[in-house]
Amino acid sequence: MPPSAVPSYHFVTVWRVAGTIGEVRAVLGDSASLTRWWPSVYLDVVPRADGDPDGVGRTVDVYTKGWLPYTLRWTMTITEPMTDGGFALAAAGDLEGSGRWTFAQDGPEVESTYDWRVAASKPLLRRLSWLLRPAFAANHRWAMDRGEQSLALELRRRRAADPATVPPPPGPTFRGWPR
Repeated sequence: MPPSAVPSYHFVTVWRVAGTIGEVRAVLGDSASLTRWWPSVYLDVVPRADGDPDGVGRTVDVYTKGWLPYTLRWTMTITEPMTDGGFALAAAGDLEGSGRWTFAQDGPEVESTYDWRVAASKPLLRRLSWLLRPAFAANHRWAMDRGEQSLALELRRRRAADPATVPPPPGPTFRGWPR
């Protein structure tokens, strides 16, 4: 299939969580901790490059899933500095494209918007996209809903006098999913 025929998706997700931009940026910018605080989606993260002090060039290989019974292997690279305004990333592998996080403080909450423009390059997703596009979109919404829940819990955990009092984040759909 020529690159222009690869099924593409555009998702915009808005999260609202109690906290500060600095707290949200610190969690989202710590890719090594994704499996701990967002385990429903991030099954494995392998650091490849540290990048600059502002995050640019930080690269990790990730193994992800949603509620549908397939997994994705892709590489995430930070492409723009991590600032209080947000940051951008590139995806390569089973997903190809880019994402941009933007942050805005709204009183005691942070509104985090994720603009994800991605093409499905995994053969299964490419072949079935014409039929299952709505299911793939629902899978993305499910994953991002778990992410918002998990981020809120992680921020509470980081502020708690006793982190053990904060419930754990939601886990993967299939607990025995192979890593």
